[in-house]
Amino acid sequence: METRVGVLSAGAWGTAIGKFLAEKGYKVTLWDYMKNVVEEINRSHTNSRYLLGVTLPPALVASEDINQALDSDYLLVSTPSLYLLEIVKKLIKNPRIQEGNIPIGVLTKGFLPTKKGPRLILEVMEDYLPGFYKDNLVYISGPSHAEEVARGRLTGLIAASKNGKNAIKFRELLSGNALMVFSSFDTIGVQTSAAYKNVVAIAFGMLDALGEFTDSLGTNTESLLLAAGLNEIQSLGMALGSTYPETFTSIAGVGDLDVTCRSIYGRNRKFGREIITDRVLDRYRNIDDLIANIASVGYLPEGVMAAKWAWEIAQKINAKLPIGSTVYRILNRETEPSLAIPAILAAQQ
Repeated sequence: METRVGVLSAGAWGTAIGKFLAEKGYKVTLWDYMKNVVEEINRSHTNSRYLLGVTLPPALVASEDINQALDSDYLLVSTPSLYLLEIVKKLIKNPRIQEGNIPIGVLTKGFLPTKKGPRLILEVMEDYLPGFYKDNLVYISGPSHAEEVARGRLTGLIAASKNGKNAIKFRELLSGNALMVFSSFDTIGVQTSAAYKNVVAIAFGMLDALGEFTDSLGTNTESLLLAAGLNEIQSLGMALGSTYPETFTSIAGVGDLDVTCRSIYGRNRKFGREIITDRVLDRYRNIDDLIANIASVGYLPEGVMAAKWAWEIAQKINAKLPIGSTVYRILNRETEPSLAIPAILAAQQ
C-alpha cells in the first residue's frame, strides 16, 4: 500500500520536505491556509512565495482542507511557532488524531508562550493532544535550509523522541539519497538547540554588519561569538533537563548553529544585519510591538520570538545567557547594538 504523508504548512521548509517525500515515492498532501499558494502548487507545481526557482513534483498535492492532510499514515508539522497552537487546536478535532492513529513529527523551531510561561514545543503540544501522544511525538531538526534540501543537496537531520521506535520510524521515512537522518532520545536538547540558535544568529548578523564599519571585528570575532553561543545553548538545554551533552556537539547543536549563522539563506542572520544596515528596529517601539507586527518585516525571523521567550525562561530559572539577554535588550530598544555586541564578546574573558 502506498505510504501517505501529510505536511502542515507550505512555507519553505514544509514545501521542501514535501517535495523530497513525493520524489521518494510517497503520496504527499501539503496543507496551507493561503489559497493562492495552494492553487499555485497544484496548477504550476511551484511555490514562488516561499521557494522560488524550485519545480515541485506532480505527486505533491496541496490543499486548504487540513483534514485531507490528516488522512495520512504520517504527519509532519512545520508551521511557524507563532501560529503553531492555532494549528494544534485544529488537529485535536480530527477523529484520527483523537484516536492516536497518526504518528506526528514536528519540524517547528522555537519556544511557545503558555500560562505557565514559555515552554518547549513538544511539552505544549502534549498538553493539547490526546494522551496517546505523550512521549511519542518526534522532534526533527538539524542544519537544513529548505533552499538546499529542495535542490537535493546532502543534508543531515536528527529525529528525537522519548519513544525510540517512533524516532526510528521517522528516520526511515525521511532518509534518502539527499537526507541522512539520525535518531536520538534527547528531545529537550534538540529542541533547545533548534530554538536558541536563531537568537545567536541575530547577534551574528549584527556582528557581521558591524564588521563592515570597523577593522576591529573579523572572522576570528565571528568564531568567538559562535563558541560563546554554543556554550549558551548547552547551558540552557542542560538547565531545562537535557542529560545528553553530546547533543550540543552534534549536527543538532553546533551544526545547526553554524549554518544558521553563516548561510546566505539564514533569515535570522539577515534580520540581524538589517538592524545595523537598515535600522529596521526604528519602526517598532519595543519587542512586543515588533512581534505584533512581525509580518511587516517581509519574512519571519523566528529568533525574534525566541529571544523574548528565552529571556523569560532565563529570568525564571536564573540562567545566565549574555548573548540572549543582549539580543532581547536590543530588540526591546533598551540598548544600541553598536555598543552591546562588542560588550558581549568582551564579557567572554
